[in-house]
Amino acid sequence: MPQEYHEAIAENNRSTLLLFGIFIALIAVLGFFFGLYLGSEPLGLILTFALGTAWGLVSWFAGDSIIMTVSGAKQVAKSEYPYLFNTVEGLAIAAGVPTPELYVIEDPSPNAFATGRDPKHGKIAVTTGLLKIMDRDELEGVLAHEMSHIRNLDIRTMMLAAVMVGIVSMLGNLFLRMMLHSGGGGNKKGGNAILLVIGLVFIIASPFIAQAIRLAISRKREYLADASAVELTRNPDGIKAALQKLLADHTPLQHANDATSHLYIEDPVDKDKGFLKFLGGMFSTHPPLESRIAKLDEYGKIG
Repeated sequence: MPQEYHEAIAENNRSTLLLFGIFIALIAVLGFFFGLYLGSEPLGLILTFALGTAWGLVSWFAGDSIIMTVSGAKQVAKSEYPYLFNTVEGLAIAAGVPTPELYVIEDPSPNAFATGRDPKHGKIAVTTGLLKIMDRDELEGVLAHEMSHIRNLDIRTMMLAAVMVGIVSMLGNLFLRMMLHSGGGGNKKGGNAILLVIGLVFIIASPFIAQAIRLAISRKREYLADASAVELTRNPDGIKAALQKLLADHTPLQHANDATSHLYIEDPVDKDKGFLKFLGGMFSTHPPLESRIAKLDEYGKIG
């Protein structure tokens, strides 16, 4: 495996630790104010961490299955898609990882993603729209891109991000619902109005917290996955042509979900949103397709 991919794995390990640190800090803040509301800060912290840990474990071990369900993905057999399976099996051998499970999403929008907590539990999903418009070389390029995310442990970091976003949002909502249910009552130490405002702030801030966590997944990983697709297939034209087709296609993804958008090869939520394009993609989880295509051109010149 080239040194740059070893470095990518090391970077993902560091990112995982950083995301855990952010997660613990957010849970601690929620627990502190929850404790003020209950009249015992230690009790609030214990309950919040207990709930967060329980939900986190469930999400971590079942998260990939939940993502597939939310995305409308159905696991398929080799007899249904023989070429898809043969291509993935060959790429898995080249990448040195176990062959991932394969899923298909009935959706006219061309897209694909990989998920799972580690390469042994890797899963790749593709839409019927992708299978329809991509030729063999282009499909191989897309699958090689997703295989790179599995090999480089991007899937673990992305899974962790999705899990933490869900936990923070869940606890924030629970905190606010409890205050509203009790009419804003609580311990005198808390300051009823202040606690209610804090709860509202967490709810309002949840999308921004979610976006900040997802942005912790470096855009370099998409560039690296594109380059890795070339390394695995020995065919720079395949992934490049696939990205060009994705750029030209404007079909919305029916199962688009902001919580999972960072997983896809092309962000299905940001697709054709003029406001985000106006901002230069600074809030996007993916680099522009035009930039990725240009990088592949540079890669080809160097090669």
